Amino acid sequence: MAPKRILVDGYNLSLEKGTGIATYARNLTYALKELDYDVDVLYGHALPPVALPQAREMTFFDPASFEENRWLRRLGQARAVFSLPGARTARPVPYTGMVVDAGFKARMPRFDRLLNADNLYTIANMVNAYTGRMWPVRVEGEQPAVAHWTFPTPIRIPGAKNIYTIHDLIPMRLPYTTLDKNQRFVRMVTRIAQSADHIVTVSETSKRDIVNLLGVPEERVTNTWQAVDLPARFLNKPMDAVTSELKGIFGLDTKRYYLFFGAIEPKKNLGRLIEAYLGSGIEDPLVVIGAEAWKAEQELRLLFDDHIRTLVQDGAETRVKRKVMRFGYAPFPLLVSLIRGAKAVVAPSLYEGFGLPALEAMLCGTPVITTSHGASPEIVGDAAMLVDPYRVDEIRDAMLALEASAEKRADYAERGRKRAQEFSEERYRKNLAEMYARL
Repeated sequence: MAPKRILVDGYNLSLEKGTGIATYARNLTYALKELDYDVDVLYGHALPPVALPQAREMTFFDPASFEENRWLRRLGQARAVFSLPGARTARPVPYTGMVVDAGFKARMPRFDRLLNADNLYTIANMVNAYTGRMWPVRVEGEQPAVAHWTFPTPIRIPGAKNIYTIHDLIPMRLPYTTLDKNQRFVRMVTRIAQSADHIVTVSETSKRDIVNLLGVPEERVTNTWQAVDLPARFLNKPMDAVTSELKGIFGLDTKRYYLFFGAIEPKKNLGRLIEAYLGSGIEDPLVVIGAEAWKAEQELRLLFDDHIRTLVQDGAETRVKRKVMRFGYAPFPLLVSLIRGAKAVVAPSLYEGFGLPALEAMLCGTPVITTSHGASPEIVGDAAMLVDPYRVDEIRDAMLALEASAEKRADYAERGRKRAQEFSEERYRKNLAEMYARL
């Protein structure tokens, strides 16, 4: 029997700055291909209505060349709106190899067909905000048996089983930590809870939230967990090469710094981490890797607030800037080296629906300090140090405990490696296969 065809959305995959959901979507396509499914990936670029397939393939890899023309973009959006209430059509995008795509390989999914429905996600969200509708999309050619939407999106494929991954309900649990339009989010996930053929999530904590807060029957929610995996060429890079990279690029000595990586926003709790670190008296620097997001200035106020500086001794500005090293971005191979070279990774988020960065650090053999709230305790088990993210003293004391004991660091490094193995690709594929079989 021919393999079933499954469609996966490509919205987060198309973002220039990758997100955790982009990683999830990419890993999902890899798992589906290993399970011998045919995979469609549906994008929503604003591609021009051109006849030549070469032009469509070119524009797919450089959508900004069309989207920068605001009049063409508005024309495309207006055309989409006036086509309501009819369904949008997703058409195949040529993928002949004409475009040199070596620079895209790291963030490309695995697929049998690339599809695109012009302006799909922009218009679908606009329509849903005003009407509450789930927008139908037709697929040109062979139809998928399942449409797996990797985040709450107001779109469905008529005739397919539509399943939606809800990673967490943080906009409901911690609405003050997110820029999401929270009321729209609640309306959307409530509609999904009512209409989805099935809901997928990534932890027992998130499953419990979906059942309790959205009223979804437990049998309609499956926790597949996530898999943690890093390319062997980065994970097994010789340590002397890692040491040379860190010294040459950042001036860092291996195992002589603490690391935070992630978006700088309230949920990640960087402000309390900086306060705990500076109050600990630890001499090794704290390295912060991440782009500034919502309320970043609030999280970084101990580094840049002139009023606070007047309250401490002369030279505090130089001392603080020397001890806290902040970089907006590190390419993925270099980020893996930074994780491997750290004395510990500190991730005291206010809440996590899963907590993939902690598992990635554990897979690298780096000790982890993480949050005791949300899903993190069930994910890391006893293989990481858990702290109350609202208690600066607990974060500080955990860092001091690791600083004082090489034996404790080695113990957590070993336990972390073993725990990370439990979230293998094989286990993830097995969970997915069982869920699709039930559908």
